[in-house]
Amino acid sequence: MNTQKLLFLCALLGAFALAFIFIPPGMLSLEAIKTHRQALLVFVEQNPLRSAVFYFAVYAAVSALSIPGAAILTLLGGAIFSLWQGVLLVSFASTLGATLAMLASRYVLRDGVQRRFARQMKIVNAGMARDGAQYLFALRLMPLFPFFVVNLLMGLTDISVRRYWWVSQLAMLPATVVFLNAGRELAKVDSLHDILSLPLLFAFTLLGLLPLVTRWLFSRYTPSTKK
Repeated sequence: MNTQKLLFLCALLGAFALAFIFIPPGMLSLEAIKTHRQALLVFVEQNPLRSAVFYFAVYAAVSALSIPGAAILTLLGGAIFSLWQGVLLVSFASTLGATLAMLASRYVLRDGVQRRFARQMKIVNAGMARDGAQYLFALRLMPLFPFFVVNLLMGLTDISVRRYWWVSQLAMLPATVVFLNAGRELAKVDSLHDILSLPLLFAFTLLGLLPLVTRWLFSRYTPSTKK
């Protein structure tokens, strides 16, 4: 086993241990964060750096292990941190977690993912061969493929870690800002459906499709330079 794979496995085990120790059952629910919000605000005010580091680590662990609750954690980030702090923490933590999940699929879970998502894998391979990073950008914004499925499927492609990181971070940023902003009005949020309305999902889908449509239009209507 080479050094990179060893470091990755250590990071994945660390994420699992962190999630097991610090995320008790029922914590990742809207009711729980509403109940404990005031106490968390006091803790953040008294321990700003420790709070930020702990939040970042827990968020990355949840994303890496595909534990349901990343959306709830994003709302919490908006409720207890300023908007710019929340954007920095969530954007980098979610991308780190997504990258760890992608690497887990590539190095550890490859055979199982290939069997479980064989049909989806054909679609993704065709899209990546045709549109590359722009296809990943579209998948991140469209609700067709859940967050954790995109992570797993991309691990079976040949996309580089660097490209996967920056495309994912850029594509997930709009939803991050929307959820963080909603977290600032946490008392008014009764369910995630209050945030992810159909018009908003439609807008995200259009944003995701924009690079693909632009590329198609250029290829269709730009005169070829070949003789």
